[in-house]
Amino acid sequence: MRGQNLAAPIGTAILAVLIAASAPAWAAAPVDAKPVQTQTITAPPDQGDDGDADGPPAGPTPDQPASAAPADDEPVPVVEYDFSKLPPAVQKLRNDILAAAKTGDINKLKPIIESGPHPPNLGADEGDSSDPITYLKSLSGDPDGREILAILSEVLEAGYVHVDVGTPNEVYLWPYFARYPLDKLTPEQMVQLFRLLTASDFDEMKNYGAYLFYRVGITPDGKWAEFQAGD
Repeated sequence: MRGQNLAAPIGTAILAVLIAASAPAWAAAPVDAKPVQTQTITAPPDQGDDGDADGPPAGPTPDQPASAAPADDEPVPVVEYDFSKLPPAVQKLRNDILAAAKTGDINKLKPIIESGPHPPNLGADEGDSSDPITYLKSLSGDPDGREILAILSEVLEAGYVHVDVGTPNEVYLWPYFARYPLDKLTPEQMVQLFRLLTASDFDEMKNYGAYLFYRVGITPDGKWAEFQAGD
């Protein structure tokens, strides 16, 4: 899908993230600066007379915060390409979605979408159609929704990661670029990325600092959690 125009979904995703980031609820409260109280430390009698009075204290300074580890030290997620390692329920749903997408009939997705207790998050806004098939067609460059089906199948055939393990948000996520640092991609991984994006799309994402194209999430018990673009 390298040739398609991705400016609209990427631009929309960036705008949505910027709006969310500006919400007052997430604004950090200002911290008032406070003077640091000094203390005179008397050397014990058994120290040498030539001790350096200007040297650092023996123990940690109580008011000094510990420095956070740099982001570069965080380990990259483990990328998997072997779909046989997926839990059986996840394997089944992935196969069902792929089979439906490859028929070219977007209506084949409807029973899959409606099979779970909750429909997957497709990224629809309040003003968008409440019918998932109609909404997916609106995302496609063609009236029959075949472009979006092609994107869906290509995403599910990429490598994946298992993220947020042990939390309510735990999912198997495609493609792995959605949780992989873009600046740490190897040449081989860059080729995999360009199966989904153009080089100009990638440059735009690098400027933003995250993958912004479509992703698919499936819960460990085989429920379709999401198919949407954005951060």
